[in-house]
Amino acid sequence: MKPISDPLQRFWYSSDTPPLSLRLLSWLFVAAAAGRRRWQKQQARRTPLGLPVIVVGNINVGGSGKTPFVIWLVERLREWGWHPGIVSRGYGGRAGATPRLVAGESNPAECGDEPVLMARRLGCPVVVCPDRVAAVRALTRLGQVDVVISDDGLQHYRMARKLEFAVVDGTRGLGNGYRLPAGPLRESSGRLAEVNLTVVNGGGWKPPPLLNAPVLCMRLTGTHAVAIAGSHTKPLAQFAGETVHAVAGIGNPTRFFSMLTQLGIKLVVHPFPDHHSYRPEDFAFGDDRPVLMTEKDAVKCQPFADARMWSVPVQAQITVEDTARVRELIATLNKEI
Repeated sequence: MKPISDPLQRFWYSSDTPPLSLRLLSWLFVAAAAGRRRWQKQQARRTPLGLPVIVVGNINVGGSGKTPFVIWLVERLREWGWHPGIVSRGYGGRAGATPRLVAGESNPAECGDEPVLMARRLGCPVVVCPDRVAAVRALTRLGQVDVVISDDGLQHYRMARKLEFAVVDGTRGLGNGYRLPAGPLRESSGRLAEVNLTVVNGGGWKPPPLLNAPVLCMRLTGTHAVAIAGSHTKPLAQFAGETVHAVAGIGNPTRFFSMLTQLGIKLVVHPFPDHHSYRPEDFAFGDDRPVLMTEKDAVKCQPFADARMWSVPVQAQITVEDTARVRELIATLNKEI
């Protein structure tokens, strides 16, 4: 089995106290980040973007479930009469410093796996660029959108925003609570008191009571698998009792494996690093058992997929009451700002 993550990540999500050397570096990181935030916020005030921006991000390193929430949010915005577009850094891709429009058939190696996934699932405009301000302006020039969703970018303060959602993995929480590099936090837990809603993805984690941070609960569910080398689907329930290979190159592969196990599927697990670039050799398991993988992994495996390989799309489940809370926030936006 490949390691779930590097040793530093495992340390961050343990109960061990970081060594003094890392804590000293953390204090330096905090000071540098504070100065960067002040400067970027000043730039944001001088840089009107013309469209309302909603940021979906996190305060910690690693996957938390942002992309499923972005997909859910885009679907709801359409129901409520909006025409959303998405901007992303395009992590894992090689799109360069120029904004690039992503299509469902775009190469994940160029644009990043998550932007290609969102373009395929949603069919809405998706632009990738490390400079989110440039990406938003590129969307504006298309003339097709009236609201922008930023997938990640909570700390990209040069991009002015109207609403912020911070997503937290409810099974891992905020780890040891320390800032980088002593812990997984880009910003302190106090940042959650500033966002409009903290989206807790599964698990039982709750923000510290003193923060008084409003929480929205999200659960990810999968009901079927899609053949990567074709288009036919199969209910996941039909894999129950069968032994399959489970592949996940996401921030927290255990979350995907647990979902399959709860459906009664027996797993041989193969965790890979987040945003892993797959090759056919990665699937040389020596047998013909089915291979179930996340949708994010599947977009990178399509060029060499065989009949064993299945994608498992997930959907964000959010209560009617919490959906109404999001709609109330969206109602505060103006389409022309």
